[in-house]
Order: sequence, then structure tokens, then C-alpha cells
Amino acid sequence: MPLHVEIITFGFLHGPAPETHLTLDLRAHFLDPHALDPALRQLTGRDEKIHRVVMATPGIPLLIRSTADAAAAMLSGPSAEATPLRIGSGCAGGRHRSVVVGRMLRSALYTAAHARGLHTDITLIHRDIERPVVAR
Repeated sequence: MPLHVEIITFGFLHGPAPETHLTLDLRAHFLDPHALDPALRQLTGRDEKIHRVVMATPGIPLLIRSTADAAAAMLSGPSAEATPLRIGSGCAGGRHRSVVVGRMLRSALYTAAHARGLHTDITLIHRDIERPVVAR
């Protein structure tokens, strides 16, 4: 029977963080891509330009791998089949950093779970990606 994981990307400026077992708050330690290039402001984490900028940010690849390992460890627990593991990935607006990290975390978690012999079903939800860019 597969273990269920739900990854939710979101923006803290659009409301409270979803209730999760693990939450990544990307705001303070990782720059918003449009801080480096204002032309990126209207794009989302689904766009290749945003993906490249976020994944080139020091610390992001390690954070993704480490979170996937932590999630796989939680899925190894004795009651992992009882409830889906919920992971949140949040940035300011929920359109850039959180989306790229959520997408890459899904891929890394498949790899980490597979390495541990765990069959996982992973759902990725982008709560705020379609919302307007936050004016700040």
C-alpha cells in the first residue's frame, strides 16, 4: 500500500500557513528572484527562468535533499500509513521560491523514499500560485 504525501506551496502574505508536519519558511534566508531581476516579478515557479534562479541559490539544493530525507524518515515510522504526511513550502507570495522548492522536493522525495523501499503517492498543491503578485 502506498504512503501518502501532500506538498503544499503557499505565500505567507496570502493567509496563514497550512497545517503541516514539516514547514519550510523560505522568506528570510533565500532572496525572492525578482529582487535580483525585477523582470521576473510576474513569472511563477513554473517558468524556467524562475526555476534556474531559485535552484542556483546557495542552500536551496541542500534544503531540498535534507527535507526529502527527513520526510522519508517520517514515512518510515510505525504509524505512517495512518495519515498523509503534509509538507509546506512557503515564501512571501507563494509564486516563486515555494513553487520551485515544492516541485523539486516532490522529485527528491520520490528518490529518497524509493531508496528506502517505500512506495509513495505524492500530491503537489500550489495554493497561491494564481493569486496576484503581492504589492510590497
